[in-house]
Amino acid sequence: MIGKEELENINFVFQNGAVLFRQGFESQRSNCYMVDAFERDFAEKFESKFALGVTSGTAALRVALAAAGIGKGDEVVTQAFTFVATAEAVIESGADLVFTSIDKTLNMDPDDLVRKITPNTKAVIVVHMLGVPADVLAISQICRDSGILLIEDTAWGIGGKIGNKFLGTFGQISTFSFDYAKTITTGEGGMLLFSDQAIYDKAKAWHDHGHENNPKLPRWRDTRSGTGFNFRMNELQGAVGIAQLKKLNFIISKQRQVAKKILTMLENFDDIEARSEPVNSTSTYESVVFMVKDENIAIKIREALLEKGIGTKILPEATSWHFAGLWEHIEDKSLFRGSKACDVAREMLNRSVSIPINIYSDADLEEKVKSAIVACK
Repeated sequence: MIGKEELENINFVFQNGAVLFRQGFESQRSNCYMVDAFERDFAEKFESKFALGVTSGTAALRVALAAAGIGKGDEVVTQAFTFVATAEAVIESGADLVFTSIDKTLNMDPDDLVRKITPNTKAVIVVHMLGVPADVLAISQICRDSGILLIEDTAWGIGGKIGNKFLGTFGQISTFSFDYAKTITTGEGGMLLFSDQAIYDKAKAWHDHGHENNPKLPRWRDTRSGTGFNFRMNELQGAVGIAQLKKLNFIISKQRQVAKKILTMLENFDDIEARSEPVNSTSTYESVVFMVKDENIAIKIREALLEKGIGTKILPEATSWHFAGLWEHIEDKSLFRGSKACDVAREMLNRSVSIPINIYSDADLEEKVKSAIVACK
């Protein structure tokens, strides 16, 4: 859904000084600040106090951990089913990784989270995988009771809700991704939301080499109280993001329409279990996931779907990028090698099939999925 609205915003940048850097150069830019505007719109949309645009969802996770002061000697707990970026951000912070198992939402199992918390646990990263919310009410309560920071990885959950509250507003920090395969996109790019100004201020400085952007000083003499890195979003990403955000409600409504048809169809099969959703939740259905009896049947269904021109997504074919038990490239797996967390997740994921959903999905998608399932019986 990239069209004239995005192009108009990009043209506006070039027509007003063509400053692509997110700040400074005031005399050249005719008061055109696209990233600032995108951040304001995003914070308003999700009823949050502070938003910060960055270069990717992965960068957002790294910035979140840095702003929270997470580092060597700390433990960060996340779930065994997530994109590898969640783990990479923790590794880059110097902290130790701990993985929980997943429940039937295919997200973090709150009961296992309780078992994984130790005196060294400083943060929990819960991930809303493939458009279905985690049981974030239970998880946030566990974190509050334990005095642990909660970070929501909302890369796949943008626009979802529990009750009337948006995903990404239950934790102290949340992260979002705008890569090209996400619900809304800036090509690459990411966003963070914060409930605490002190953490936001640290994040804003850290993502900009430590710059505090002191209004009393020119940038080249700017104050700083710590080091950082460069994860700044640029003005073209901000321009596209402003237009994309306005399309979010429409995209989600269309995805939900398609997904509901598939879920209704799946109710006709006694031996198929649709992915669970938390009570009183609103899923965005980036994908519809269902579980079958075993891995062999899941693979057969995938092959039947491919014959009908329908690609599956992540499950069952791409878990090597999304399941901790297969991350052989991570050198230190002492905290999760052979753990029950990975064993439980492996069994559930191996017999799961995910059908990607978007507004361009075939009108008869549910019938094609149905016929593929029937062909494998």
